[in-house]
Amino acid sequence: MYETSHPAYSKLRDIGREITEHVKPRAVVVFSAHWQAERAGEIEVNVAEEGELIYDFYGFPKRYYEEKFPNKGSEGVANEVIEALRATEIGVRPVKRGLDHGVWSSFKVAFDPAENPLDVPIVQASLFASEDPHQHYRLGQAVSKLRSQNIQIIVSGMAVHNLRDMSRGSQTLPYTASFDEALKQAAESPPDKREKLMADLLERPDAHQAHPHFDHLLPIHVGAGAAGDDAGKRLWTLAEGSMSWAQFRFGEVAA
Repeated sequence: MYETSHPAYSKLRDIGREITEHVKPRAVVVFSAHWQAERAGEIEVNVAEEGELIYDFYGFPKRYYEEKFPNKGSEGVANEVIEALRATEIGVRPVKRGLDHGVWSSFKVAFDPAENPLDVPIVQASLFASEDPHQHYRLGQAVSKLRSQNIQIIVSGMAVHNLRDMSRGSQTLPYTASFDEALKQAAESPPDKREKLMADLLERPDAHQAHPHFDHLLPIHVGAGAAGDDAGKRLWTLAEGSMSWAQFRFGEVAA
C-alpha cells in the first residue's frame, strides 16, 4: 500500500481501472483470506450499509491504523448473495461488520478514492471455516450466477504466502517458484478439469511450505468455481522470497 514502486502496486491499479472503465459493475462481492466463518458449514455475509474498516493486524506503525477507504455496503446486494447461497443449500448467517485489510488495503490501491473511485456497493462474504478446496469451489459455483447480474466477484489472497520465511530475503525460494507455476497450470486448465487440479494443489509436497495455512490460497478456489465455463488466465506474477503476487482473471473483459 505504501510501496508505490513495487510492481504489484501498478498492476493492482491497472486491474482497478479495467473494472471501473470496462467492466462497470453495479456492485462488487468480495471474498478475502482474512475472514473465515465461525461455524462449520456456514458462510457469513456482511449486510451492513455503512462501510467501516477492520484493522486486523498488529505491530505496525500508527499510520496503518489511521488509513481510510470510503466505501458503502448494500443490504439488497447482500440479500442477493444470501439467496444464491441458500438456493444451493449452503448455510448462511447475515452479520454486520467492516471490511478487513485483505479487502481495503488492496482496494485502496486498485480503486484510489481520488483517481479511480469504486462508486458501487461492496459486499464481503466469508470463507468456510474449513480448508476443504472442493467446498470453496462449490461456494464459488453458488455465487456464479451473480456475474450475469453485473455483480463483479473479486477474491483476495496470495499465490504463495509464507510469513515465517520472510526473513530469508527477497531471493525467490524454490517452493515459491514451483508452487506459483503449479497454481498457474491449475487455474488455466480446462474448466471441466479445473476443480480437481485446483484441489490437488493442497496435496503437493511444497504446499505447506508455500502456504503454512491455506487461508490465502482458498479464495482463488472460490473465484475458479464462480468462473463456470470461463477460462482462467494468469495476468501477471512476481515470485519474491517466500511470497508470490500473482494476479488472475477468469473470463474475458469487453474492450
